[in-house]
Amino acid sequence: MACTLSTGRTLPCKDSVGGLTAVYFADFGTLGTLTVTSGEVTAISGTPDLFKYDIKGSSSLEQTITASRENGTSFYEQTLNLTLTKLDVATQQELIAIVKARPHVFVQDYNGNYFLVGAVHGADVTGGTIVTGAAMGDLSGFTLTLSAMETLPAYFVDAAIVIADTSATVINP
Repeated sequence: MACTLSTGRTLPCKDSVGGLTAVYFADFGTLGTLTVTSGEVTAISGTPDLFKYDIKGSSSLEQTITASRENGTSFYEQTLNLTLTKLDVATQQELIAIVKARPHVFVQDYNGNYFLVGAVHGADVTGGTIVTGAAMGDLSGFTLTLSAMETLPAYFVDAAIVIADTSATVINP
């Protein structure tokens, strides 16, 4: 099987920034069928409730490519690191559910891009902390690491899909 390349890439302008602004959790299996056009999810057949978590600061999405010539395999490990500031009972209770679940996670970055982590297999919490901090300027809050293994990188997602399915249920810590 030939794997034919189809295009090149120019050096882009220096107009993008790093960081995430929000994540949206959906119960595993509620997305239905994804319509993917040129690597972007343009429609979903399901009607998931998306629960938005505003984030700022040290949260990130990293995708590691693993390929083996010997085995003829390739996959992408999607790692989402989240920091949720301020400890509160309601958030802790919801995080207990997230830790036990295998959610799909939509991620919004500061460039206006949306990505879908765990599109097929869902994402698992692989670590995290509940921390009070020691000094006045330390984090008092939650950290979570979610990991997903997929055959493709996280899809870009049409913003209209995420905005249309966002639940109004929120925690105000």
